[in-house]
Amino acid sequence: MLSETLNRYIETSLNQTDSIPENRRQILDQIAKTIKKQQQKNQPINLNFICTHNSRRSHLSQIWAQTAAAYFGIERIYAYSGGTESTAFNPRAVAAIQRAGFQVDKTTASSNPVYHTRFSTQHPPLTNFSKVFDQAPNPSEGFIAVMTCDDADKKCPAVFGSDARIALTYKDPKAFDGTDRETLAYDERCRQISREQLYIFQQLQ
Repeated sequence: MLSETLNRYIETSLNQTDSIPENRRQILDQIAKTIKKQQQKNQPINLNFICTHNSRRSHLSQIWAQTAAAYFGIERIYAYSGGTESTAFNPRAVAAIQRAGFQVDKTTASSNPVYHTRFSTQHPPLTNFSKVFDQAPNPSEGFIAVMTCDDADKKCPAVFGSDARIALTYKDPKAFDGTDRETLAYDERCRQISREQLYIFQQLQ
């Protein structure tokens, strides 16, 4: 069961899917079709969202993809995130998903903390920390690679082990760190990613 805050957030995002531009919609449709092809093979769907530092956009995408799959009752979806290098799940991005209604628990105090992100009382929490895209617990093969930033898209023209590679890039809210637009920038990116992941999984019902 979703929290009341998160449920309201999702309903708002679903009401905004008509505002997704056509060029973005085409990419989202491509991801949905790729997932459907895997489903027709009766295979589990591993989605690996990849950005350079696995710090912001890739985590938000992973969390929202898993949440959207659960919301629409799409089974055997496993969302992951990784980078071309590891840093940490940025606390500003953590705060953004908390504002959206997720329960987030910081379980370690290292420079790369491990967070447990819960979207439902009926599902196990996601484990979020920064890692290279093929580092455990991420799959090393048989996954759909979704590139969430231009830099990673350029650095990884081929993602070894992936069954498909699709670029769905987002502007980095990091550009507004330390400014009076910081919170708004992270909330806008969280909202955009939620809207687009919900759109994808709505196609799979």
